[in-house]
Amino acid sequence: MRALNMIVATPDAERFRGAILLAAAQAALGGAATLFLQLDAVALLRPPITAPRDEAHGASGLPSLAMLLADATALGVRIIACQSGMALCGLSADDLPDGVLAGGPVGLLQQAGPEDQLLFV
Repeated sequence: MRALNMIVATPDAERFRGAILLAAAQAALGGAATLFLQLDAVALLRPPITAPRDEAHGASGLPSLAMLLADATALGVRIIACQSGMALCGLSADDLPDGVLAGGPVGLLQQAGPEDQLLFV
């Protein structure tokens, strides 16, 4: 199975939710998945992690954004916060949720293989 790498480029919580769901599905199927939050998207990781539609999702029996993030990392999804984005948002490595790494686009591309999928969300 080809690895799945997704770049989350905007601080849109619903796009991030969708990316987490896809990455978790990939991991549940036994594939590798990486989410890279670029620049302003890193703000989605600011504690406490919440999303505007968390209440609506919860009312429908669906997990919150924070629960999705925890489940994805438990499944082995690799989540990377852009170091430049961390500086832009005023976050340090200590502020990141458990399992989230700090990194950059060069490292993301270096770890990607020639057969890997790369999605921009």
